Amino acid sequence: MKVIGTGDNVVDRYIDRRIMFPGGNAVNFAAYARRCGVESAYLGNIADDPEGHLVKESLEELGVEVSECPYMAGLATERCDVVLNEGDRQFVGSTYGPGTWKPFTIGEEHMDYLAGFDLIHCGCYGEMADEIHKLEGIDAMKTYDFSCEEEYRTDEYLEKVCPYIDLALFSAEEMSEDEMETVMRKAHDLGSGLVLVTMGTRGQLLWDGEIFHRGKVKLIEAVDTMGAGDSFFTAFAISLLRGLEYEAAFEYAADFSAKTCLTEGAFGFGKEY
Repeated sequence: MKVIGTGDNVVDRYIDRRIMFPGGNAVNFAAYARRCGVESAYLGNIADDPEGHLVKESLEELGVEVSECPYMAGLATERCDVVLNEGDRQFVGSTYGPGTWKPFTIGEEHMDYLAGFDLIHCGCYGEMADEIHKLEGIDAMKTYDFSCEEEYRTDEYLEKVCPYIDLALFSAEEMSEDEMETVMRKAHDLGSGLVLVTMGTRGQLLWDGEIFHRGKVKLIEAVDTMGAGDSFFTAFAISLLRGLEYEAAFEYAADFSAKTCLTEGAFGFGKEY
């Protein structure tokens, strides 16, 4: 079994402590999958700057394959500024260093490589909506993280992505259950076989086209909630890939996510800046 996260990479800068950690949805997926005991890889544009080096070197130390990600001169890694409030991470802004950011584009040269994976994960922050259709002919499970912003729940956006994926994730701490069910049904009707919504301490909801399944929450005294949602989704997707039933997948993902909240940053590897 081998999985890959494709798209964004960032550093999360804890501005009150002057420490930065590697992160980004696709990077986090690859890192968490590795910690779930699965072979994993990351594919994306990595800037040749100190932040990019931290991302790549951290993944290499974890055993995540990054062989298809050369350092690219002229690019800049996004810096997401964060503060911690009693263990709860709060984003307060983002900036770029010298250079520009360039979203990853899936080219013909990547298709054979991607065909070697059992699961391919992409997300909205990597600006992958226009790329996902290119994976249609690959025999792998495809997952996509739509996050929480309304711009990623419009009909136009869903129509670009949902016909080509097997599992969709939405974050919906601020949405009512009626709003969530509407989005979930729409995503499923457009083609996503399964739709998962995470609701913070309210738990999770999964729609398989017939039944709504409720997940589990494991409450702990968090050191840092950075990556809680990404780690839950990764562990849940890996569980399904392993053939676990929904209840067991929810259980495993809740435990894995809780352990993630005991780690500083999304998955550690902090460095002063």
